[in-house]
Amino acid sequence: MTPRDHGLAAAALALFLDQGFKLLMLYGLSFAALGQSARIQILPFFNLIMVWNPGVSYGLFPAHTIWGTAFLVLFQLVAVIGLSWWLWNSTRRSLAIGLGLVIGGAIGNLVDRAIYGRVADFFHFYVQGYDWYVFNVADCAITLGVIALLYDALLRPEGRATDQRISEQRIGKPGANEDV
Repeated sequence: MTPRDHGLAAAALALFLDQGFKLLMLYGLSFAALGQSARIQILPFFNLIMVWNPGVSYGLFPAHTIWGTAFLVLFQLVAVIGLSWWLWNSTRRSLAIGLGLVIGGAIGNLVDRAIYGRVADFFHFYVQGYDWYVFNVADCAITLGVIALLYDALLRPEGRATDQRISEQRIGKPGANEDV
C-alpha cells in the first residue's frame, strides 16, 4: 500500500466509525428523541450524554445563525479540499495517516452540520468536579491526526538531518559552512 492508500483508509475508517457511532447513539439508543436529558453513566469519570454542538471541535467558534453555520460548512469544505490535496501528494505514511484522520473527522462533523445544522457530541469525562469538553469520534480522529502530523514534522528522518546540519554549522564542526 502507498502512503496515499494508508491515508485514504484512515479517512474512511474515521468517517465510518464516527457516523456509525452517531447513528447508534442518536437512533439506536434514542438520544435524538431524548435530547439534553440523554445520559448513560459508563464509569465513575465517564458518561455518554447528548450535546448538540453549534461550533467546531470542542465547542470552539459556535455558530448560532444560518450564516454562521454556512460559514463553518464552507470553512470545513475548504479545509477538507486542501488537506485532501496534501494527502494525495504525500509520500510518508505517518503524514498520510495523520491527514486521513483529520479529513475523516472533518467530513464526519461536516455531515452532521449539513444534516442537523450542528454536530452531535457524546463523550463526557469528568473528575472531582472538573469537566472536559463533550466530544465525539470525529474530534478524537482529528486530535489523533494532528498528533500524527506533529510526529511526522518533528521526528521524520530528513527533519533530523536538517537539524543536525544546522547544529553543526552553529558549533563550527569541520565540514560545516563557515564564514571566514
